[in-house]
Amino acid sequence: MFTGIVEEVGTIKELSLSGKSGRLRIQASRVLEGTKPGDSIAVNGICLTVTELQKDSFTADVMAETVRRSGLKNYSAGNQVNLERAMAADGRFGGHMVAGHIDGTGTVIEKRREENAVWLTVSAPMDIMELIVEKGSICIDGISLTVAAVSKMEFCVSIIPHTGSETTLLNRNKGEIVNLETDIVGKYIKKLLGIQTEEKKKTSGITMEFLEEYGI
Repeated sequence: MFTGIVEEVGTIKELSLSGKSGRLRIQASRVLEGTKPGDSIAVNGICLTVTELQKDSFTADVMAETVRRSGLKNYSAGNQVNLERAMAADGRFGGHMVAGHIDGTGTVIEKRREENAVWLTVSAPMDIMELIVEKGSICIDGISLTVAAVSKMEFCVSIIPHTGSETTLLNRNKGEIVNLETDIVGKYIKKLLGIQTEEKKKTSGITMEFLEEYGI
């Protein structure tokens, strides 16, 4: 579990994809502290398992599902990425609950400045947009952000100077792909509502058995 509070920006030193899977090596410093093989590090929001540790970098394997769901296939050596270690049990919960499991990707369609902040507008597929609400949380490239506005096929976030200086987000330009993870709470609610809808189709209305099944 992560919080979406980026600890440092690392640099991809090696990336090899064979077919739809592969491995990558990332140069870093802070996230290596106390890290050992088997630990998890979020790379642009993608939860990856550390397989090898070097003096100034770590290596992780990437499975085909990760490549399909994320923008990893568009990366190359030299690209900078946002890094966060898994949340410690005694740490502060500064962002929101982030699983590191990418739902899909979005496309930057506008970036504009408003005084000290920068507004970023991102378009996304309908299945992702259904889970994004105004003033809710969204994780973009591993960064916990508050949704400022939502329309049918796009949403906006406002980036404060600190977030802009500590992450890669302001380096994203129009047309670039970003990794998206929606709020996990919304996913569970959507799942439950789907179950309820199916149950209602099978019955003429709410029954005592239905209420008991869902603890009501």
